[in-house]
Amino acid sequence: MEKYDVVIIGAGASGLLAALTLSKHGKKVLVLEKQPHVGGNCNSYTVDGFQVDTGPHAISHLAAGPLKILMENYFDYLPIFEDYGDYFVRTERSFVKVPSNLKEFAVFDPLPKKDRLVIAQALTKELTLSTFGFDLSKQSVYDALPKNLSKDTYDFVDSISHFLSGRSMKETSVHRILTGSSFVRDSVTQEQFDSIVGKPEKPAVESILQSIIPAGYHASLQGRINSVSNQFSSLGRLATNKASSSQGYPRKGLKALLNALLFSLPNSVEIRTECKVSSILVKDGKVIGVEADETYLADVVIHTGFASTLPSLVEELPTSYVDELNGIVHSRSLTLWVGFDKVLKEFDYIGSEIWFKDHAYWAMPISNYDASLAPKGKQLVGFAFAIDENSSADTEIKKAYETVFRAVPNAEDHVEMQHEQITIPEKAAVTINGKFAEIRTPVTNLYVAGTDTDSRSMGITRAAYSIIELLRILNEDSNLH
Repeated sequence: MEKYDVVIIGAGASGLLAALTLSKHGKKVLVLEKQPHVGGNCNSYTVDGFQVDTGPHAISHLAAGPLKILMENYFDYLPIFEDYGDYFVRTERSFVKVPSNLKEFAVFDPLPKKDRLVIAQALTKELTLSTFGFDLSKQSVYDALPKNLSKDTYDFVDSISHFLSGRSMKETSVHRILTGSSFVRDSVTQEQFDSIVGKPEKPAVESILQSIIPAGYHASLQGRINSVSNQFSSLGRLATNKASSSQGYPRKGLKALLNALLFSLPNSVEIRTECKVSSILVKDGKVIGVEADETYLADVVIHTGFASTLPSLVEELPTSYVDELNGIVHSRSLTLWVGFDKVLKEFDYIGSEIWFKDHAYWAMPISNYDASLAPKGKQLVGFAFAIDENSSADTEIKKAYETVFRAVPNAEDHVEMQHEQITIPEKAAVTINGKFAEIRTPVTNLYVAGTDTDSRSMGITRAAYSIIELLRILNEDSNLH
């Protein structure tokens, strides 16, 4: 039985980021993946000459977010990101930018003028409450809106809610809308990260200010100044905000990001695919390894699969903890990848679009970022739908194609390739009452990481937030260095 410092269950983005970071801190790491391939939803593959991603992806917080920090500190190879572009709304009569600020709301023709003014007032109120410390994570978007709006307006807000949380506006929080629309932004500075992993940088020479002011006083003062500054900068975004701020798409597709991560792994990381973990081994309340195709011993085990599956791997977890895990909400998504025999004028833009009438979709023409993702002269567009949990896959797929060809009637005549994916984009949907797993578990040195442990942002960015939080907790538990 071979002994490792860390065994990681799952080789999706979270598992591979955990492996990379911990190996760069000197750990001998084993990653076990039950599927024949790694990457999870962070992957691309070829269908009839078109390179499709596992669901459409916009990578957010690239200027000052968690993925940027992890790339700068741990990656040996960096992917190149193309500027994301803009978000658009398509209707039967128009194709316009999604409003990101009050000025754009005022001229957003798809909605009645009266409704635009009311939404602008509601947005101003909620952003003001948020910037001054009110918790809006339990207030639904529906409750924040007046109840005399048009059907189109409710459909538009409901569509935005579905694409930001996977759930309706009655289950999506105001906080989620504010963060997903970039009115409220989070960041991770290098100084914050250094303190998380235990590498504080001290100035070589103490300043005069430091010598005459009590220790920590000037730091807390700066914190208060930053807090006030951040409040006013958030309110300032009412006039200047851009929803696609600091977002990008990886050149050569999502697989380029996966490859950069894999190529950065040192030799101290071993990955075994088609290796399903059957149980996590615990002795005297402390993890000692896992059972898979054989027994693997380890000082630390990190589970990056669905946290709700943990009770099937570990015996005698506390009932209260199991109940918390069972409260995690999952949402399924359907992606239609459609290859067209030419570049259609309807999709001749950089960015993505939302169709919100009846059956909403979010679409990205990813070959516009990189023409090599489609055969020469052709085009690849991904259409993402939130799907009915109680409906069959065939029914949802049929309804989705009908929606696309109703929204863009010209498209049906130019279809060359069709491919469908049903995925769970994130392991936990950000809903009003949905739960998230704690990174620490009741078992010593057994941890959970991934998109069901952190509610910030979406997709790969959320996974990166989770890994930074994991590093903080491992450092606190003396399991990092």
